[in-house]
Amino acid sequence: MEQTRLTRLLGAAAFSLGLLAGFGGSVHGALADMLDVEKDELKFGFIKLTDMAPLAVAYEKGYFEDEGLFVTLEPQANWKVLLDRVITGELDGAHMLAGQPLAATIGFGTKAHIVTPFSMDLNGNGITVSNEIFELMKPNLEMQADGKPVHPIKADALKPVVDKFKAEGKPFNMGMVFPVSTHNYELRYWLAAGGIKPGFYSQTDVSGQIQADALLSVTPPPQMPATLEAGTIYGYCVGEPWNQQAVFKGIGVPVITDFEIWKNNPEKVFGLTKEFTDANPNTTLAITKALIRAAKWLDENDNANRMEAVEILSRPEYVGADKEVIANSMTGTFEYEKGDKREVPDFNVFYRYNATYPFYSDAVWYLTQMRRWGQIGEAKPDSWYDEVAKSVYRPDIYLQAAKLLVEEGMVDEADFPWESDGYRAPTPAADIIDGIPYDGKQPNAYIDSLPIGLKGNQVVEGTEVVGG
Repeated sequence: MEQTRLTRLLGAAAFSLGLLAGFGGSVHGALADMLDVEKDELKFGFIKLTDMAPLAVAYEKGYFEDEGLFVTLEPQANWKVLLDRVITGELDGAHMLAGQPLAATIGFGTKAHIVTPFSMDLNGNGITVSNEIFELMKPNLEMQADGKPVHPIKADALKPVVDKFKAEGKPFNMGMVFPVSTHNYELRYWLAAGGIKPGFYSQTDVSGQIQADALLSVTPPPQMPATLEAGTIYGYCVGEPWNQQAVFKGIGVPVITDFEIWKNNPEKVFGLTKEFTDANPNTTLAITKALIRAAKWLDENDNANRMEAVEILSRPEYVGADKEVIANSMTGTFEYEKGDKREVPDFNVFYRYNATYPFYSDAVWYLTQMRRWGQIGEAKPDSWYDEVAKSVYRPDIYLQAAKLLVEEGMVDEADFPWESDGYRAPTPAADIIDGIPYDGKQPNAYIDSLPIGLKGNQVVEGTEVVGG
């Protein structure tokens, strides 16, 4: 995945000469508009998931090089290592869980000011249960005429199973990828919508299992299927290709996608330290430009490039899973059980619906879930949510990069929400599994509307929720 800098510089020089010859001695196009980057050799981290695709595409299609950037992409062992290496400067930036920059900035876990000028995708996750658990859920499912379950499957169908385990004194263990991951919050959201308590965090107990009916713990994404097969966990929430891998291996059944939990929900972001963006403003713009172009390529012409993207991602230096497994979700379908493949055209969205714009309201939703489950230990005013969102999410940088790309003819002006105040329109009740609408401008009212979770001034002390 790495080329020598000399090779790349020679290539750039040859390209320059070609342009000079082709345009009568005047340099046009990308090189004419190339930013004067402060740092041109960069190392970015990622986890082996299909939603790292914009990084792989920006590298393979030469979009980083078009911006004068010589990038190395390096897979990381887990999300904690990835974040720590960005903070220490060993990595210049990384594919991150959207909750990571927010949690680091407010000091939950490692304290550091991380920012994001680029949201990497929408949707892309699923919740899978073991074959054994799915068999136990079946009597609680509504079936279609063909004998296949009606989707979406709500956690109501799992609740009798969890209750049975609890009555027998058996822990119901489930996996998610990281305490501040979308997967943790989506799994908790789905469980709570079905009346299953996923547990609280406290300032002294960060297990997240206080008062829990289902016990959630961290499992790295590539290890999810093997951990399920071993019986250590009964289900998990993860990004692709690790739900489809369970289907291919015949060890589990994905019961719901996050698109069905919250239509077009935000997923990963590209994170950098504020220190890096302050010291390297042009480099940050150049990175953002390359990633916007990659996202556009991934979605353009009704996903016409997705099979090429699947081939890139299947390589061992990126995701390293079988092409067939990656293609199952990346090409607009999703297989719930073997033979039950359904059309889910928006399972992975990289550019449509302003997917790449870092909306403040997306940040606020993550913060509401941190508060709901006790990771944010005390009540905060609505203004606090807005301030934190604006300190981490940087649509100003994003729009500056987009403006440059419009001027260069690389993207269409109509593709970007130039007049946005940074907040999406409220998500209607019909687009969320529990029928509760979400308005990012009213975080406390939203938190209080959720039946299970902390509300108002409630705090977790020991094993109890106190206050009101």
